[in-house]
Amino acid sequence: MTTGPAQQPPQTVYVSFSAEIIPSTTESLIAVMADCANKGVKQVYLMLSTPGGTVMHGLNLYNVLRAMPFELITHNVGNVDSIGNAIFLAGSKRYACPYSTFMFHGVGFNTNPGDRLEEKNLRERLNSLTSDQKRIGAIIAERTKISEKDVAALFLEAQTKDATYATGCGIIDEIKDVQIPAGATVVSLVFQRKAV
Repeated sequence: MTTGPAQQPPQTVYVSFSAEIIPSTTESLIAVMADCANKGVKQVYLMLSTPGGTVMHGLNLYNVLRAMPFELITHNVGNVDSIGNAIFLAGSKRYACPYSTFMFHGVGFNTNPGDRLEEKNLRERLNSLTSDQKRIGAIIAERTKISEKDVAALFLEAQTKDATYATGCGIIDEIKDVQIPAGATVVSLVFQRKAV
């Protein structure tokens, strides 16, 4: 029995991710990226829009995306907020749609009603918060033209910046719309939404 030639993987796979950065979305995106790597895909084009999420999962995604054997292109197709900025910066080439935005703010934490916080708990939380903020700031400073001092100011401002700002400081290479060629392989990650 003879078999035909092995099917070649697509050169570029377009992946659409529009979700919060939480355990389930992180695992799903990593699974898609691992599948692309296993198939020998040469380039992954990640169309990203996220309100942010947990620092731990965002840094996990950043590190895994940077380790992948394909060229990663990231494209802001809406909003890239909070920890989403670190994930976005994993791309070796980065773009943003004309009306997309980037939002930066410092790291925070939620408390449950009735939680009692003593000095020890507060110090632990502050140390964790400061450590997370330094790690995110270091990624932004390393991957853009923004200095660590200016990153710290961005975190304090908690402001939303436009694509023009992102071009000027090296967050993106160019402002442009996404263009998916006819016949391209497109993977759209769809997640169950919580009722509001």
